[in-house]
Amino acid sequence: MAYKITSACVSCGACADACPAGAISQGDDSYIIDAGACLDCGACSDTCPNGAIVPAE
Repeated sequence: MAYKITSACVSCGACADACPAGAISQGDDSYIIDAGACLDCGACSDTCPNGAIVPAE
């Protein structure tokens, strides 16, 4: 299961730096996760200072 970035994202970029797969990029309003590239490791979620990254349903 991949992760998703919620509206709590403040575009700090910490998650993109933490992602070992390079699956996170800057979107129009916040960062986005490429679900196909996501390794489901949780590094992004652990790094997010706002708790804006959660497992996708």
